[in-house]
Amino acid sequence: MVPCMGILDVDSFEWREEKEDDVNEVQSHQGSSPRDCNLSVGEWVFDPSYPLYAPGCPYLSTQVSCRRNGRPDSDYERWRWKPKQCSIPRFDALDFLGRIRKKRVMLVGDSIIRNQWESLVCLVEAVIPSELKTVSSNGPSIAFHAMGYEASIEFSWAPLLVELKEEAENRRVLRLDSIEENAKYWLGVDVLVFDSAHWWTHSGKWSSWDYFQEGARLFTNLNPMVAYEKGLTTWAKWVDLNLDPRRTRVVFRSVSPRHNRENGWQCYKQKEPLVFLGYSPRVPGQLVVLREVLKKMSFPVYLMDVTSMSALRRDGHPSIYAEEGRDREGPASDCSHWCLPGVPDAWNEMLYALL
Repeated sequence: MVPCMGILDVDSFEWREEKEDDVNEVQSHQGSSPRDCNLSVGEWVFDPSYPLYAPGCPYLSTQVSCRRNGRPDSDYERWRWKPKQCSIPRFDALDFLGRIRKKRVMLVGDSIIRNQWESLVCLVEAVIPSELKTVSSNGPSIAFHAMGYEASIEFSWAPLLVELKEEAENRRVLRLDSIEENAKYWLGVDVLVFDSAHWWTHSGKWSSWDYFQEGARLFTNLNPMVAYEKGLTTWAKWVDLNLDPRRTRVVFRSVSPRHNRENGWQCYKQKEPLVFLGYSPRVPGQLVVLREVLKKMSFPVYLMDVTSMSALRRDGHPSIYAEEGRDREGPASDCSHWCLPGVPDAWNEMLYALL
């Protein structure tokens, strides 16, 4: 399919709402690194030289444009992540574009990685002349093109990675062992960054499916982490069978924490990171399952653990500033996504260090 070229309104790609779930928002102090440095252990340091791009970046959608939506404070934009054992280089847009020259970078998953995609595009777009950048769409994917570098930074919507189908009588079926319809968009990509976590724990009226399907078997009840393991295993098998590590780099970003009402970490009016001294929190179930699946793979996948570092940033969510004109606390408070500039910029600085 030939992509539709031209200027595309980023808000036209609808944000899917991330609902509350029953998994405790917890952290991990364990990580995985191809080098001798664990990037996920460290602290947030206030840095007046941040943010790395203007809050008015034209590629930010309304939901994460917190200043545009009336958020009165801005210090949440100025915290830099500092690993304990090493340093992450400051993001250099020209250097990053040089590294991805003639390459495709694709972020795959839910609206949280869409959040990260917007951050990455904003980190690079200002150094590219307006006539040499554009946006296109192709099915569930949207791509930012840096034409002078023959490079693209893409986002592909696949919140569960495996296929969710609407069948007869509006019956929604999550096919735990089917992935090809989504995965066909991932072929030929040089750097793939995946996330999938929150949708697996939605329940009740927030659930996205009515039935699970595995082979010919159709059923309604399954432990969320068992379902997650089955879905991730299908993804892992596809990666092992279809991708060549000499041609493609694969990163899996860990679960992004939320600071919702249920666990008492409300994000409304929070203005600085949390600091834990001598506290050893539990690891979220999704991260435990993900690590076990990755261990069994033959393809070398890098686990980018952002869970613990992001759990400290209860100040970084849109809260009530996810819509233009909001100026009061209300039921639409968003403690799941992240304001931009903000926390996902640090994730992308980690990605920059890996590449």
